[in-house]
Amino acid sequence: MIQRVYEGAKKSTLLSEVIVATDDQRIYDEVMRFGGKAMMTSENHPSGTDRCGEVASQFSEIDVVVNIQGDEPLVNFQQIDDLISAFNDVTTQIATLGIYEVTADDLMNTNRIKIVVDHNQNALYFSRSSIPNAANFNGDSLLFYPFYRHIGLYAYRIETLREIIELAPTLLEKIESLEQLRWMYYGYKIRVVTTDIETPNIDVPEDLGKVLPFL
Repeated sequence: MIQRVYEGAKKSTLLSEVIVATDDQRIYDEVMRFGGKAMMTSENHPSGTDRCGEVASQFSEIDVVVNIQGDEPLVNFQQIDDLISAFNDVTTQIATLGIYEVTADDLMNTNRIKIVVDHNQNALYFSRSSIPNAANFNGDSLLFYPFYRHIGLYAYRIETLREIIELAPTLLEKIESLEQLRWMYYGYKIRVVTTDIETPNIDVPEDLGKVLPFL
């Protein structure tokens, strides 16, 4: 899986470097075996963002850091390039991806993160619950409202990354178990870039069956 993620990322036309950041010697050894680049990091990082921050500190001439999750074996280089292109807007601090293909099962699945955005395409909220809540809506909410699902790629302007890894955790992120809520709580904006490329990730063993047909 990590090899597929690495090779998918390498196809990006805008990434200057791809590095696997890990605290697991087995992953490091596997990346070395297939000829990739990897760095061992601290075992004490609470999130992938913090791990990216440690690796980024080793490089002086970078402007944007992309955090590509290791459970995204179908990652598409076009998604990465679209995400990075959001930083052509100098006001973009953090960017991530969203897709409008949402099923009724997705709305109920707590491993499928839902988003609502403002008129500038900045995130208003992320949740494991269905948002907006349609309990009082009369009709089929899926036909009425363009529900939006998160795809877990993040990119950060380097100065923003350095700042957010120093932020104290919040109750909001703990109750949803979503670290991006910490950044929003402290006032950072997250630009959501729409993609129509479906790339199922692997959160639990059952997800493997959904991914294999794509390979």
